[in-house]
This record gives sequence, structure tokens and C-alpha cells, in this order.
Amino acid sequence: MPNNPASHEPAESPALLSTPELNRTVWERAAARLLAKMLGEFAYEEIIEPVPRVADSDFYTLALDDGETLSFCAGRGVYGGWHVAPDSMRVTDRNAPAGTGRDESTGTIPFGDPLQFLARAHRLLELDGATLGHLIREITTTLAADARLDHTAFTAARLAELDYAELEGHQTGHPWLVANKGRLGFSAVDASRFTPEARRPVRLPWIAVSTRIAGYRGVTRLATPEQLYAQELDAPVRASFAAGLRARGLDPDSYFFLPVHPWQWDEWIVPLFAPAIAHGDIVPLHTDEDLRLPQQSIRTFANLGHPDRHTVKLPLSILNTLVWRGLPTERTLAAPAVTTWVQGLRDRDPFLRDTCGVILLGEVASVTVAHPLYDHLPETPYQFKEILGAIWREPLHPRLAPGERARTLASLLHTDPQGRAFTAELVARSGLTPSVWLTRLFAALLPPLLHFLYQYGTVFSPHGENAIVVFDGQDVPVRLAIKDFVDDVNISARPLPEHATMPDDVRSILLTEEPGFLTQFIHSGLFVGVFRFLSRLCEEQLAVPEDEFWSLVRAEILRHHARFPELKDRFEMFDMLTPRIERLCLNRNRLYRDGYRDRPERPHAAVHGTVPNPLHPSA
Repeated sequence: MPNNPASHEPAESPALLSTPELNRTVWERAAARLLAKMLGEFAYEEIIEPVPRVADSDFYTLALDDGETLSFCAGRGVYGGWHVAPDSMRVTDRNAPAGTGRDESTGTIPFGDPLQFLARAHRLLELDGATLGHLIREITTTLAADARLDHTAFTAARLAELDYAELEGHQTGHPWLVANKGRLGFSAVDASRFTPEARRPVRLPWIAVSTRIAGYRGVTRLATPEQLYAQELDAPVRASFAAGLRARGLDPDSYFFLPVHPWQWDEWIVPLFAPAIAHGDIVPLHTDEDLRLPQQSIRTFANLGHPDRHTVKLPLSILNTLVWRGLPTERTLAAPAVTTWVQGLRDRDPFLRDTCGVILLGEVASVTVAHPLYDHLPETPYQFKEILGAIWREPLHPRLAPGERARTLASLLHTDPQGRAFTAELVARSGLTPSVWLTRLFAALLPPLLHFLYQYGTVFSPHGENAIVVFDGQDVPVRLAIKDFVDDVNISARPLPEHATMPDDVRSILLTEEPGFLTQFIHSGLFVGVFRFLSRLCEEQLAVPEDEFWSLVRAEILRHHARFPELKDRFEMFDMLTPRIERLCLNRNRLYRDGYRDRPERPHAAVHGTVPNPLHPSA
């Protein structure tokens, strides 16, 4: 062995990660809130069946595995939903020492730990050991993210002043999914650098990929990659990229350029594309120096320095919510074609284009890089076929009129540490009564979604992250913006004349559903996934009874029906007012249907029974 004294010197120890948010006060507040959510959503999906303490009571009990009893106060709402009060949760404990808040009359002590609940109720939940182990980890990382959000939280008034991209870093995640910030694969350092709540802009590195192994697609105005790069990269950066390839004896015209997520490069691309790197088919470059901010989906970045440049969506092979967050090769390749078709429907329809003014944030260019082995082995887990690629999405800011501002629909569910709802803040700023403001909200959101459904048999998934509310200068909702087409646009499986002009490459990639189920994307994405929580919030903070909230929603649907009487058969085909709808379940997927197992195809939401539809006239 060569004599190299330096090789025996210990490496410098990295500085420990500072975690001021991990303190008892913040943690216990976040934990109690998450346990209340867990009990409510598990009860909604009938994973647990709480028992009323007495008939017609809002106090419920649940028997734990160890023989003790968990009790809590809960309100019931639309779709059979539950809302558990965090400060009401108590557990019987015969051996609780003094100072634990023991109530001698009931033999209970306060209880607010979702991790202990999983440990003490895993047989009740019928969880196998592997699922339980991974779920505890995912709930713990979700709690750590919640603690960071609580520790750095803004007031509702301050949030109202933030722009769209900044506001994303203050959202608390999916309101329905309990483990909504698991991000399995991320370390604590990764979470402090790359998550939305970290609010840290990053500079993305770029790579060059040979046209032998990569494909490019773009809408007409970006038909060639050079047209895209002319918008996205400063001339000196483009020249530097080309010079770097020439210095290695490579022809820049034989390569595509694309950004990569730093974590993805280190964890997945270098290990699994090592042969391509060795042969010069993938060449690492430098950053473009643009500061980008991670948005709620984590893998999507808004350009802060150049807001007129595209939002970039990159594969990120972490398990978060229900799926691995990669980019499927075929769907990434088809994204621009889907955009062209969907935007074409809007542009040729005066109601969508002029009356609604709906903004469709198109995925206008993409680069895909198939893995030479995994993409040709259908039995391999799907995450190995979604490793490398990029999608460029139209930015929101240039599409807003002067004085307009935009916020994701999810932000309307936010409540600040003082208990002030963000929606209540916006209503107060608008000067409108709550009922009038809600009427304006529904008039902005529903007509374009319903018209795409009824007229074109096409539905988006308008959940809180995909649906963006555009407000005027007085914080009154005026119109809708929608994003994420290639993953979340579905079409009717029953042929419609409006589909005759659909290009074959679009038809082959979009998922199809029978008309009776196509309505579920609006019901589950918007009504169950957002309005179920918003209606309770409005009742508590705006004095708008839940019944009135849903009557306003139904009135907007009926108003749309009256506006287009010629589509009466479509209203019946895509019946939004049916007495009951299927109960889609998201938490059941993790606990029972999919768990943490690898599978060759992406999972879909489970269905478990039905729930009453609050839009039916009898509701």
C-alpha cells in the first residue's frame, strides 16, 4: 500500500443538523392535531368504528388492544365525515401517576400521541408487522414536518400578502391522507433542504443526455429543444453547456439538456444509470444559476428569479402519500400532446375561453430518458421506470391579469397558530358577506369543471393542489387555474362525438372511466377532499351553516344546468346529484391494499362502500 499519511487522518465531522422545531410544546400540539385527524379519517373510511358513549351523544369510545379505552368528542358532517376535537381525547389508565392530568371520576388522562395509538391499536387496525413498522416511520416524519411548519408559522394576515410560490411553503399537506408528508427516502438533512416547508430556494444542476437514449416533445411553439432552451437558459449558460460537451469530444447537437433534482442524481441516477454515464451518454453539467423554490408536490419548482420561465417538474423517487414521485416515461413523453388537446378544447369554446377565463397551465415540453433494462421489464416495480426526465409547465404569473393574485385551493383550509382560518381572513378583506363570497368561489370553480365534464366527457382531478383560485384585487374569487394534465386528466370510456378529433397519442395515454365513475374525480377531488373540510371551517368561523354551504354548491350546479339545457342527456349521464356515491378511500390503500410493497403499476384509490351525497335534493 502506498505510504499516504493523509489517508489515515479522520474525516472532518459534519455539523449536526439544528432542530429547534423539535421541542416538546410544538411536538405535542402537532401530535394531538394529527391523532385527531387520524381518528376522524380512519372513522370516515370505516377503518375504525367508534361507539357513542350514550345514544345521540357526540362523545365516542374506542377499545384499544391493551384493554384500555380511548374516548373523544367528535362532530359528524357531510359524506359521513368526522371531526375530532384534539383537546377532547383521553384514555383510561389505571396506573397513571399523579401529575398526569388524571380525572378521578372517569379514570382517564389526556392522550394525544398518534404513534402510541398505532402501537396500542395495531391489532384493532389489523396491521401486519411490516406495514406497522413503515407506517410508524411515515407518521413520525409527517409529525416532524408538521412541527417545522408550526415553529415557523405565519399569521393568516401575513399569509394573505404572500405570492403564490411563497404561500406553498406554508401549507400543511393533504387534508385527507394522514401520513401526508412521509417522504420515505429523504434524510433529515434532505428534508431541511428540499421540502416546501424548508422554504429554501435551490439552484438545480443540469445534465446533457444523448439523443440515442432520450426523447424530446414540445407543443408547436416549442417544437424543437432549441426553442425551449432559448427561453429557459441565458445565452452564456447555453454556450457553457455546449463548450463542456465539446471539451469531451462530444457534439452538443446530439444531446438534450435538462435539470435534475440533486437528491435524485445522487440517490438514483448515478447508481442506476452508471453505464450511460461511463459511456458519455449522460454528462453532468453545472447549474443555470436560477433560484427555484420547491412547491407542495416537492418535485415541482417555481422559478423565483425569472417568473416568466417555466415551472419544472422532475422525478423524485421518494414514497410520499400513495405513490413513488417519479415521472412515468410514456406519460412524460405524451405531456405536450395532452396539453395541446386540452387547451384546444378551451380555445375553441367561448364559454370556457371568454366567460370562465379558465387558465390551463400546460405541460408544454418534456425530455424522457428510459432506463435500458427496467423500462423493458414489465414485471419490475414501477418506480424503476420513472427515474429520469423533466417536464416544463407554463408559469402562472404571466397569465394573471393586472391586480389578480392566485392561491391554491388547499390554502383555503389553512388555519394559523392563533386559530384564524385563512379563508376567514380573505373573506374579511373582500368586504363581502361570507355567503356571497362563497357564491363567488363556487362560480369561479365549478362552471369550467362541469363544462369540461358535460360537454367533452373530460375531467380533471381538482384537488387542493391542482386547483388554483384566482382572486381580484379585493381578494374576491374570480376564476380558476388548473394544472397537472398528463397525470390527472381522465376521459369517458363511453364514446362521445367530441372525442373524434382526439389524437391517437393522447387517446392511448389518458385513463378512461365509465360515466358513472368519472364524476368521482370532482366528488372526491374537490367535494370530499376539500369542501368536506371547508364547509366545517365556514360553519365554525364564518357562521355559514354546513347545510347552507352545500345548498350554495348545489345551486351553482343547477345554474350551470339551466345555462346549457341542450346538454340535458349529459347531466343524466354524468349525474352529480345522485343520492349516494362510492366512498373512495386513501388511507385504506396504505394500511391494507398497497402497504409498502413494490408493485409493477401505480396504485389507485380503494373503494369501500358508499356515502350519502349532500348535493342530492333530499340531503
